[in-house]
Amino acid sequence: MVMKRLIVVGGDAAGMSAASQARKRVPAERLEIVAFERGDHGSYSACGIPYWIGGAVDARDDLIVRTPEIFKQNQDIDLRVRHEVVSIDLQSRSVSVKSDAGDSDLGFDYLMIATGAVPVSPPWADVDFGGVFGVQTLDDGDRLASWLTPEVRRAVVIGGGYIGVEMAEAMMNRGLDVTLLERGDAPMSTVDPDMGALVKKAMTGLGIDVRTGAEVTGLTGAHGRVTGVTTAAGEVPADVVVLGLGVRPNTLLARSAGLPVGEHGGLLTDLRMRVHGHEGVWAAGDCVETRHLITGRNVHLPLGTHANKQGRVAGINIGGGYATFPGAIGTAVTKVCDLEVARTGLREREASAAGFDYVTATVESTSRAGYFPGSATMHVKLLAERRTGRLLGAQIVGRSEAAKRIDALAVALWSGMTVDEMTALDLGYAPPFAPVWDPVLIAARKAAEEVLAADR
Repeated sequence: MVMKRLIVVGGDAAGMSAASQARKRVPAERLEIVAFERGDHGSYSACGIPYWIGGAVDARDDLIVRTPEIFKQNQDIDLRVRHEVVSIDLQSRSVSVKSDAGDSDLGFDYLMIATGAVPVSPPWADVDFGGVFGVQTLDDGDRLASWLTPEVRRAVVIGGGYIGVEMAEAMMNRGLDVTLLERGDAPMSTVDPDMGALVKKAMTGLGIDVRTGAEVTGLTGAHGRVTGVTTAAGEVPADVVVLGLGVRPNTLLARSAGLPVGEHGGLLTDLRMRVHGHEGVWAAGDCVETRHLITGRNVHLPLGTHANKQGRVAGINIGGGYATFPGAIGTAVTKVCDLEVARTGLREREASAAGFDYVTATVESTSRAGYFPGSATMHVKLLAERRTGRLLGAQIVGRSEAAKRIDALAVALWSGMTVDEMTALDLGYAPPFAPVWDPVLIAARKAAEEVLAADR
């Protein structure tokens, strides 16, 4: 029997999930698996980097799931770190690789592309002094951690998305004075502005200087170190600057090889994670576009949950099995200290862009029975289709067990439930866990009333 080879480009969540699943189905004597990772580490939790930087996670190595040695020992997978694939030749079915040991070419029968995403970095961030960081990889985290000496006292975080608010918390937990600069009206543009305003208020209350409507125009430095961030309103002093401006698919390598990308810059795949039009070529994770199950349109959803699921699907199929990734609805959670933020489905502007006629309902409730110790306020917002009452999206901002309630809403959304149907959901109740009417049920009831009122 002829030995075949799977080459994986990218050694983190999607790539190594695919490699592991392929190995489970095909033994080493029939399939050689070689994974290339340009960084120093493979198979780690990028989502945990802010919590390590902030001190909630004790050690950097706690974020590493498996080392190359473990992959080799347990699964006979050859994960080569500090090896960068610089080109793909689809005609000869080979890749060119650069490493400290020199350049080499290696052929493949199957190719798995899992190159992830890269931070958005505007031209003004291309400076020749230190102290300016994107935080996308564990190597980025290493560089940032090394910079945070006792002399570093003032942190400026640019961008108020997931990475921005998490890194603002991390810097605050390290005792730094933190300023967050956000171009929009509120941080967390992944939720609607009215919910983002709640996030801003809470962050300000925690001592973070949140400046919205802030247009960054440049960075200043002296003696090789960053000293400030220039905005239209003036300069903000800084000893360290963290870029939290979002990410884009890392597809330069794939595009150079002639592989198809969509309007968001991500690779286009079918339900089995095969790249369109290219036999034996697969892709998954932050470098691909994903079908949004509510709108039916392709979106870029750079989340670890999707990367692991898509990688698993690709690996099963590479190994001769059958699996599909149907799409996603964009469920995500984050926190700033004890403030929790969650969303699933569509925001208002997304619903409008997709052509939905919708109603909204926002309620304020408590996480536990009001009389029970530790009860805290949360706000729940639902979007429902006007005539059908179908749930289109949900957002939560609150404290103490607020965020994970998004999971019940995500299941309802995934199942196509109406808000009226949701009012009868059999959710768990006990005073330490929820009021007798859970906030999810209260929000569903109000949304159902809004649907009825809209049709009168």
